[in-house]
Amino acid sequence: MPAETHPFFADDILTSVVRVRCLTVLLLAAVLLSACGGRPVQKTAEQAPLPSTAAASPPAPAAAASDATPYSPDPNVQLVQLVDPLQTQTVDLTAQSNDVWQRIRRGFSMPTVNSPLVEKWIAYYTERPDYVQRMTERASLYLYYIVEEVQRRGMPTELALLPFVESAYNPMAYSRSRAAGMWQFIPSTGRLYQLKQDGWRDERRDVIASTNAALDYLQKIYEQHGDWQLALASYNWGEGAVGRAVERNRAKGLPTDYLSLQNMPPETRNYLPKLQAVKNIISDPATFNLTLPPVGNEVYFTAIQKKRDIDLETAAQLAEMSLEDFQALNPSFTRPIILGAQNASILLPKDKVAIFQNNLAQHTGPLSRWDTYTFRRGDRLDRVAGRHGMTLAQIKTVNNIGKRERITPGMVLLVPRANKEAVVKQAPAASANDTKVVTKNFVHIVKTGDTLYSISRSYDVDVNDIRDWNKLHNTLLSVGQRLIIKHDEVALK
Repeated sequence: MPAETHPFFADDILTSVVRVRCLTVLLLAAVLLSACGGRPVQKTAEQAPLPSTAAASPPAPAAAASDATPYSPDPNVQLVQLVDPLQTQTVDLTAQSNDVWQRIRRGFSMPTVNSPLVEKWIAYYTERPDYVQRMTERASLYLYYIVEEVQRRGMPTELALLPFVESAYNPMAYSRSRAAGMWQFIPSTGRLYQLKQDGWRDERRDVIASTNAALDYLQKIYEQHGDWQLALASYNWGEGAVGRAVERNRAKGLPTDYLSLQNMPPETRNYLPKLQAVKNIISDPATFNLTLPPVGNEVYFTAIQKKRDIDLETAAQLAEMSLEDFQALNPSFTRPIILGAQNASILLPKDKVAIFQNNLAQHTGPLSRWDTYTFRRGDRLDRVAGRHGMTLAQIKTVNNIGKRERITPGMVLLVPRANKEAVVKQAPAASANDTKVVTKNFVHIVKTGDTLYSISRSYDVDVNDIRDWNKLHNTLLSVGQRLIIKHDEVALK
């Protein structure tokens, strides 16, 4: 007999259906009671602890679009969709950075340099807390801009610490190899990255221009090597030298990482350990009994354009700043005037911009006390100085003329305006307490084509000094000959 016509089977089916429905209702009620009774009190964002990444479960697969709003059988119960805790933490870390140091720490992503030299440099800095304080206070003017640029390009924030190693964050730093600025560009590399260098400006010292050029260069050599440590070694030693060292190791079947490279100069061998030491100190200054100055995670300076000639001293006065503070933000101007024809920008603290503009609008006198004079054939510099009420030393200082620099016809000189006494004032690159004069000896091995004159130009010394140091009785040189070169340079204490 078919099942549907059997009376007992029909009753059995009906009874089973009723039982299943009852069980379903009971189970649903139990679930709802559990959800309501066991739900914890919701914490605010401040109360809720960050999730532990070590104990976090693997993230669930992404839900389909139709599952975007979870279904709740009870309209009084709101279901909260879970978010991947790692993603939430990443966003919060960026948003909660309340100073630049914290922001730098959270952007560290380069591998640790494991070298005994790191401890050497940590000891060097921790033994000089006053020096670290001066260095970090100098950096506080520039750090926000540099970190912004580094992160905008998706680069590791360790690069924002590189000027500590290069120049102690001093934009006026100048080395024996004629490298200048916070990022220490030599003249040729500076020109390659469009940093203007003339008698009026040296953009290797310009805060914005030099930072952009340095990051462009670092990005290029990173793409060449695919390794940030090799890129930094190239920044110091030269990309060609690092490339050859890598190839030598590869040919010998040796590792090609930074620490495995052979025949690195001492400066490059210490370069990354020194940066690692700075990184360790910035990561946890209290461990090393050091204190970092507060640096707000906000814009510090603003660029404005000035299309009229204006003296540095006048610009500083209009902004109600000291000349030294003004030049700390505008170190690229090598003479005491900003030429309007160059359409150069000047940097001011953001809280000084309105002050500068208001004072400028009310200013009635001349903005500059200087004129230009074009040096002519037959002129003598001392006589030009005398005709304009200056001493020879003053005209050289104002025009940034070195001891051995030749003045040629056509050169434009800065002189006081007629009947106006121009006072020669320049802020020091660093305070006397920060600097000392150090004499260093270098050995130059004579190469084919070398002359005493070409060697003197390379080291910015006098030919007669080279002859005296090496007791040369004539100017004849031989290939392979070793010459002692002495060089005085101003170094940071």
